[in-house]
Amino acid sequence: MEVTKKLKGKVAIVTGAGRGIGKAIALAYADEGASVCCVARTLVEIASTTKEIEQHGGNGLAVQTDVTHLESVRRMVKMTVDTFGGLDILVICAGGQYDRRLVEESVPEDWLMTLEVNLIGAYYCAKTAIPYMKQKGAGKIITIGSGLGHRGIPASSAYACSKAGLWMLTRVLAQELWQDNISVNELIPGPVKTASSVDPKAEGSVLQYHTSEWLKEPEDVKPLAIFLATQPDKGPTAQSFSLMRRDN
Repeated sequence: MEVTKKLKGKVAIVTGAGRGIGKAIALAYADEGASVCCVARTLVEIASTTKEIEQHGGNGLAVQTDVTHLESVRRMVKMTVDTFGGLDILVICAGGQYDRRLVEESVPEDWLMTLEVNLIGAYYCAKTAIPYMKQKGAGKIITIGSGLGHRGIPASSAYACSKAGLWMLTRVLAQELWQDNISVNELIPGPVKTASSVDPKAEGSVLQYHTSEWLKEPEDVKPLAIFLATQPDKGPTAQSFSLMRRDN
């Protein structure tokens, strides 16, 4: 008996799809039948993600994009729609933390870059995607948030402020778009393993702040990402869904 794939016929854009959480979500959506545009600044990484999608029989597209440049985002979204015929799902996962200093010691250029990638880039992606979702009559926007966007820790001001802004953008977009059947929700992964995140000596290591947390692999985020992408058109919106174990 053939199993019906949950996202069969859907088209998704996943930013930050070259590695980590973004790559895991892009592969998961493709496995569930979606055609996926993989987006990042590093072409070789998203080309690798797309190759994995195609090796498993899926449809993938790699589009090198700088989310801090509006024209780059517009080009990427148009290429996705032209290639796959529409847009149903946008996962805003591209992000970075370029300043891990106390405010007094922070570097203004790095502080601003963190906001440009995490917040302004998200705004550009959502703004550009919305008209195409309205054409389809429904859509899902999923922002990858952080517990630091709801509460901060020292030496995290740029990242925490950018994620707090992203959470507010999520809620405002949800209010603006619910009548168009476009839901907008935040997914908070909590600490996820990367090359540096599990090194206690590394600057910003998750082990410095989350010693009793569930330290996840990127693949652990997939079930919640699929859940949010498969909710009804009139399903949950303006909500924050967290995989964190405790109130950090």
